[in-house]
Amino acid sequence: MFTRARLFGTAALLAATVSAAPLARAQTSPQVTVDGARKVLADLRHDKAFGNAEQLLRQAKAVLIVPRLVKGGFFVGGEGGDGVMLVQRRGGWSAPGFYAIGAASFGLQAGLEQSEMIMLIMTPRGLEGVLHDNFKIGAQAGISVVTLGSGVEGAIGGATPPDIVVWSSSTGLYGGLTVDGSVIKSEPSDDTTFYGRPVTPRSVLFGPVGSPRAAPLRRELASIG
Repeated sequence: MFTRARLFGTAALLAATVSAAPLARAQTSPQVTVDGARKVLADLRHDKAFGNAEQLLRQAKAVLIVPRLVKGGFFVGGEGGDGVMLVQRRGGWSAPGFYAIGAASFGLQAGLEQSEMIMLIMTPRGLEGVLHDNFKIGAQAGISVVTLGSGVEGAIGGATPPDIVVWSSSTGLYGGLTVDGSVIKSEPSDDTTFYGRPVTPRSVLFGPVGSPRAAPLRRELASIG
């Protein structure tokens, strides 16, 4: 099973970056990630950086929320962060499944060290793509990804929506986040820690798995969608 270090190392090698050796850091706990995701949703309501993301969220099949995408936080020249994915089901939003995203470079604006990110998965094709282990953005034929920032929400108008829409807000400055080449990987160990027993990513997103500790995040999503 891939560890976070291997995930981000793989992303670095794919981009022919310098070194994939992980830096010493304290891993974000699952509960901190869930609480951070709830804060991002609150920011989404009030932060102009997210444009019409609130409206798009109501139409999304799933959402991946990364509360803190860090530049240089995982290995030299690399970036990444921990997040949660929730699927919009007939009875409401699923429990959160834990995912990590890493890349050699996300294209954060010069001088910025971290960003909040929301990845809206708009189509069943996009969702199936992301659910495949080690999904690499931009490498899967037929899956379209649009990266948006403040003032450009009109770019996704039209009868055929993109499969994935990415929004970001970066430490007071706004702009599109370049995510091509980044790798998304499920984190079953975090799922196990959070739910107190071994579970699979699909059982969390599509099955009966749940936890009272995720209720505030799910309520926040339900209040938007």
